[in-house]
Amino acid sequence: MVFAYRAGRINFCDDSRTSSCFFRRRPLALCSAAYFPAKYKFSVPLIALFISDAALNFHYGAAILDPLILCRYFALALVGLIGFLLRNRVSLKTLLPASVVGSTIFYAITNTFAWLTDPGYAKNFAGLVQALTVGLPQFSSTPSWMFFRNSLLSDLLFTLLFIACMSFGRNSARTRAEAALPRVA
Repeated sequence: MVFAYRAGRINFCDDSRTSSCFFRRRPLALCSAAYFPAKYKFSVPLIALFISDAALNFHYGAAILDPLILCRYFALALVGLIGFLLRNRVSLKTLLPASVVGSTIFYAITNTFAWLTDPGYAKNFAGLVQALTVGLPQFSSTPSWMFFRNSLLSDLLFTLLFIACMSFGRNSARTRAEAALPRVA
């Protein structure tokens, strides 16, 4: 399921070369940590994402592991930790705000890391503000604030869909279980 989810992603991009696409990594990390059984909470989503990233990076000729990818996985693990902390209080009221927090954490960590490691940014407060708002000039078609906006919206959408699917699945399983019980006259 996760492989199909990553490899067959729907293209919600204005332009396939920009970073304005809608991604579903953070909701997957958040919701799987909140819903999956204990032994699968982190292992299945992170391993599946790593395998799909390795295949996609190999296909596009990108490095399979580099510091930025490790930073992204660290940020995803933090988002998963938020889901893990909410595992006993799973609802729309907890997971949608957690999705906003997860998006913000991911954005702040990855853009700060890009600021620290990319020589295109000045290593001062103005460079950090540039990294968090407009990004580098060669990527000016999609400022980083627009990436954050799109990430936030897509995370909310896919978290909502994940919650709805889990709720529907649990309700239909409960209905089938009740129907299978013998009726006593």
